[in-house]
Amino acid sequence: MRIMVTGAAGFIGSAYVRGLLSGTLTDSSDLRVTVVDKLTYAASTDNLAPVATDPRYTFVKADIADAAAMAEVVPDHDVVVNFAAESHVDRSIARPENFVTTNVVGTHILLRAALEAKAGRFLQVSTDEVYGSVEFGSWTEDSPLNPNSPYAASKAAADMLVSAYARTYGMDVRITRCGNNYGPRQHPEKLIPRFITNLLDDLPVPVYGDGLNVRDWIHVDDHCRAIQLVLERGLPGEVYHVGGGTELPNLAVAKQLIEACGATGDRIRHVTDRPGHDFRYSLDGGKLAALGFAPRTPFAAGLAQTVDWYRENRAWWGPIKAAATAAAEGSLPSSLGTCPSAYAARRDSSGIG
Repeated sequence: MRIMVTGAAGFIGSAYVRGLLSGTLTDSSDLRVTVVDKLTYAASTDNLAPVATDPRYTFVKADIADAAAMAEVVPDHDVVVNFAAESHVDRSIARPENFVTTNVVGTHILLRAALEAKAGRFLQVSTDEVYGSVEFGSWTEDSPLNPNSPYAASKAAADMLVSAYARTYGMDVRITRCGNNYGPRQHPEKLIPRFITNLLDDLPVPVYGDGLNVRDWIHVDDHCRAIQLVLERGLPGEVYHVGGGTELPNLAVAKQLIEACGATGDRIRHVTDRPGHDFRYSLDGGKLAALGFAPRTPFAAGLAQTVDWYRENRAWWGPIKAAATAAAEGSLPSSLGTCPSAYAARRDSSGIG
């Protein structure tokens, strides 16, 4: 089987590719994997170093919004798995046009290339944020979409395009919508690695508002297992929720991380809330459970493993944080990317989550 995985130099996509080629996700004996990635600030070929010499692996640097490039690389693949996306909400508030270009236009171009190349299956990796906020209960796959951030709106639009290609052109598409991921190699602009790396640097952890916003957490390895399960056993045209079963307020996550990092004293700093901040996300995962899925990594164990990884791999995340901080302070070119809350204008003043 020939699988093309876009955005796979990022956090979740690279974990998926490593899982594919290691044989932990599926029988990899006849597998060929092509990674396509634009290599934006949140991606690194270092994430794929463990498989870089595997003869079944090919890397192509390209943008999914480049129609000519996609027309060249998509043919001869049986499956396309699309992780490629701009994904940080704070950045979407500052630069929404980048999210529309990659998440909407890019997905359309990739779909078109897959249709013309007659790729067998197309799996779109999406997010629970497309539903907006839910006060009680959990969303099902039939719940109406009600995105509140430019990021969530761009992902909702992409999902609608994917569904339209199924209905209009008969493409075999599947969509997964997942909660908040965590684990090793996640960019330190995200909540858990941001808090961990701040604590390891003896800095405060910035929490938006009162910190009571609730998120559902899942380890990245469990998410990757769910994606492969949908690819192999899911039905064409269907949406599947990937829930971790661990719903926690951001403040509770911060306190667990303070304990896991062995930090002392009051490290929490409440900062001005994000505009349009969704209060709670919650997914009904029954449809995926019926296919045989259940998360394997308990949150406490996964958190401890993640803390250990960041403690032992400062050489990976240290330069990333230093570059982002310098960019926010105006000492690096703006092309490196920054936004009001993704990183602090000063290192300890920004909130996330």
